[in-house]
Amino acid sequence: MAQVSIVIPTFNEADNIDPLLTRLYELDLPAEDVEIIVVDDNSSDGTPAKVRAWEKRANVRLIERREKPGLTRSILAGAAAARGNIIVVMDAGLSYPPERLPALIAPILAGSCDIAIGSRYVAGGSTEGEPLPRRWLSRLANWLARPLCDVNDATSGYFAFRRELAATIAEPAHGHELLLELLMAGQGKLRVVEVPIRVRHGTHRTHGTSRLSVRPQWAYLQRLMTLAGGTVPVGAAGRFAAVGLLSVAIDALLFQFLMSRGSGLALAHIMSFFTAAAVNYSLHSGRSFRDHAGDLRWNQLGRALTVGMFALLMRGGVLALLIDGWHLPPFLAIFPAIAATAVINYFGTAFYVFPVSVNPPSPEVRWRVASIGIVAFAVLLRLIYLGTAELIPDEAYYWAYAEHMDLSFYDHPPMVAWLIWLGTAIFGNSEFGVRIGSFCCGLITMAYLYALARNLYDKSTAMRAVMLLAVLPFYFATGMVATADAPLVAAWAATLYYMERALIADERSAWLGMGIAFGLGILSKYTLGLLGPAALLFVILDPASRRWLRRPHAYLAAALALLLFSPVIIWNFQHDWASITFQSSRVQGVGDNQFSVHELFLHLMVLLTPVGLLAAAMALWPRTERDSNTYVRRRRLFVGVFTGVPLSVFLILSIFDSQRFHWAGPLWLAVLPTMAWMMGQAGDLSTTARRVKAAWKPAIMICLLLYGFVLHYVVLGIPGIPYKFLSERYFWREATSEVEQIVAEVRQQTGQKPIVVGMSKWSVAAPLSFYNRGDEPMEIRSRNMFGDSGAMYDFWYPSESPTTRPIIMVGIWRRDLEHTTKIHDIDRMLLQPGPIQERVVMREGKPLRQVHYRIARGYLGKNP
Repeated sequence: MAQVSIVIPTFNEADNIDPLLTRLYELDLPAEDVEIIVVDDNSSDGTPAKVRAWEKRANVRLIERREKPGLTRSILAGAAAARGNIIVVMDAGLSYPPERLPALIAPILAGSCDIAIGSRYVAGGSTEGEPLPRRWLSRLANWLARPLCDVNDATSGYFAFRRELAATIAEPAHGHELLLELLMAGQGKLRVVEVPIRVRHGTHRTHGTSRLSVRPQWAYLQRLMTLAGGTVPVGAAGRFAAVGLLSVAIDALLFQFLMSRGSGLALAHIMSFFTAAAVNYSLHSGRSFRDHAGDLRWNQLGRALTVGMFALLMRGGVLALLIDGWHLPPFLAIFPAIAATAVINYFGTAFYVFPVSVNPPSPEVRWRVASIGIVAFAVLLRLIYLGTAELIPDEAYYWAYAEHMDLSFYDHPPMVAWLIWLGTAIFGNSEFGVRIGSFCCGLITMAYLYALARNLYDKSTAMRAVMLLAVLPFYFATGMVATADAPLVAAWAATLYYMERALIADERSAWLGMGIAFGLGILSKYTLGLLGPAALLFVILDPASRRWLRRPHAYLAAALALLLFSPVIIWNFQHDWASITFQSSRVQGVGDNQFSVHELFLHLMVLLTPVGLLAAAMALWPRTERDSNTYVRRRRLFVGVFTGVPLSVFLILSIFDSQRFHWAGPLWLAVLPTMAWMMGQAGDLSTTARRVKAAWKPAIMICLLLYGFVLHYVVLGIPGIPYKFLSERYFWREATSEVEQIVAEVRQQTGQKPIVVGMSKWSVAAPLSFYNRGDEPMEIRSRNMFGDSGAMYDFWYPSESPTTRPIIMVGIWRRDLEHTTKIHDIDRMLLQPGPIQERVVMREGKPLRQVHYRIARGYLGKNP
């Protein structure tokens, strides 16, 4: 009985049969162990006759199919007729090398794998002579499939598998790629190996019919979507298209009508969206939300509304970007915004509202698909709003760093300034230019966390870890807002990755990466230094890692990190160790000497969400992983030490002083992989674990909706909701325009250019400087003019001489114009100070905020 059955599907391959079968029988394989089955799809060029001639002299069989043609159907017909325990699938076009057959079947014969793939995209594999469009399509197809099936060449036409696996393929399987069907049917439980092959195109396929066309590629995408759990509408394409076009027309026309009537952008696009959605529902979708009895399916209706909200909030950002950022007229901008809405609605409906119910994918695959969708939405949401949301004062202050570039700064190391300098050098002094560095840091963090989680657990866990990174509040913010936390988090993730590679995987070269990551981290924020004691403690507690204490690698890495940190040392040496002294005074906390452990836990609930904090606590619990092999113990120790040491420091310090709410945010990166691993566990779980696992889905949805809502609110507003929630510390673009008007009025009255003083450390002066886009720049100072701290303004503008030029003081609060935190009487430093005044800044007829200001006729100096 044959051990190996080679199935060759053909369609008009007459001239390739003889050379292909000749090369196969030239291989050093026992003839009695190999059979060849040619499955022909009703060829018209004499292919069957060629095969019949071989039937008379070799173990070759012909199957002639008269049914509907199809590559997968042909292969399955051959597999059903096979006598061998191993099925080999081979294309008849001579592109795939028959000489690699022994290497392909050897792992299956040895019992070490279930599927062996002849791969073009692993080391040693290649393609030659393939047309560029086809090569791109192949790469794209494999790139789309790779997150689901964990192989590099899921579209290979040359592979082998155990015969019984053919029975696992779903009944509706069809299309071009049987291999993908096999891999997805195995639901991640199959042992798969990829054998490198060299595929040569164009040399032999002078005859036969190539299967490259648009239809198979489209069928592949549809089947991939179905295998991933998404519903692909069939049989009603015309109705879907007609209803969709009608909805687009109603949306665009109503939006244009409302805009022409003076409605604000937010009101116009929200009203037109909901009107179009109502028409769509009434004409088509309403049937989908009712069961056979006609009752509403509330669960699916709720999911549809959720997807609609996601689409609406993203669409608002697209409109703001196109109209305010790219200056497109609204009547043109609405169409790309509608397209973005349609894409989100389509995929949200396919995978979330009406997922596949027949032969659904495994929970593991569903988690992977959900992770991809959630991460994509979170990243796009940040990118769309990156350049449309106004800067917060902290970002404007770090932009001021970049405008006064130096080796380091008083209250932070220089990395955030360097990133902003680079971003604004490329994209200009815009919100996008300021934030693009932080956005890139967020992507770097994702990459390193993915690699760390995959090393510690597996690919599915890694994808869920990146999903958590994308949705947890602290990490969502650091991937968008231009603060020192953005490069810190990226460097923290990179340091953890290299630490794991060095300490657990025992890779000596990882110490180089660790030294670079650690050095860049302390160039971002000194907090990363907490990973140093954590690494030392791990080495002491882990017997296998103690050998590094006797080797030079760790010490050379520390020296490299110190070398990278040298700009900070040089700056401090030049400035009497000002930054070191300042940060040393904040080691304990903010300086209020208050017991704040309870506040720390409240902050962590905000940074991680209550579900995230509970999941982190469970992940750190010693009995989370029941397996007690050596690797699991070392992994548990790694996660516990690199989370526990920084957390212990903040817990101890919070006993004696208050901590800033975001200081403890980065330390949870080490435990995110374990949290993600717990999300994918099934079976005998505790009641708490089941509840936490169930709570993740609504928590993720709420977080994403909240982010979209807040961004839409600050950029476009929400009709019916006032702006008072942000009225004091935000909307500095509009506030600066009002201050510029005040400056112009004072200059016209006095004939002198006034000095504008932001009456806070930097929260007023910095955003005023960034948004000062008038014809003549304002002369802006900080409250250090009156003897109080101005942070870096103490270095940029250390003193101001007495002057009779007008002084315009601008404050966040009225009290800031009466006294500062240190100086209780500022009137003595002013010449004829006037009363405190205020102006209301408006947007589209709605009050945004107030501007508090005070005018004096001159400045007498700090010690008049």
